[in-house]
Amino acid sequence: MNQMKIGGFIKKLRKEKKLTQEQLSEVFGVSRRTVSRWETGSNLPDLDILIEMADYFHVDLRELFDGERKDDKMDKELEEVVLKVADYSNEEKKKLTGRMHMLFIAGFISAMIYMILLFNDRGDHFIGSVCQGFSIGTLFVGVMMTSKYATKIQALKIKALRRQK
Repeated sequence: MNQMKIGGFIKKLRKEKKLTQEQLSEVFGVSRRTVSRWETGSNLPDLDILIEMADYFHVDLRELFDGERKDDKMDKELEEVVLKVADYSNEEKKKLTGRMHMLFIAGFISAMIYMILLFNDRGDHFIGSVCQGFSIGTLFVGVMMTSKYATKIQALKIKALRRQK
């Protein structure tokens, strides 16, 4: 998949509809900067947005992935499979986001307990040390999982889990 070619095609489709990046960003509920990143090829839209985009611009999903117009149309069956994959992807994102929220809430509570113990001159006790360590660990995991390397970390995790089986 050539991201630059896809980005150029998205830009071409946008200009055919005589839309600005700002107007296109409103259509898909993203920022203008995100549209700019799509068009330069530095990022690609999520699969669900690509499906919406194909429908909006009246092109096949294959055409978007190839970055050029094609003569033949996508089979309905293939489109249904792609939609199912998009739904699955969205469900996985929701699960991961839910887990991250729970982790952050636990870390926040742990940090509050540590702060209370610290203000009562008990921060150096065992519970204070555990709360401090958990809070810092949660912060570290949060930074790692929200960074641009999150997908690489996820892929390494999946590889490690497969080796254990």
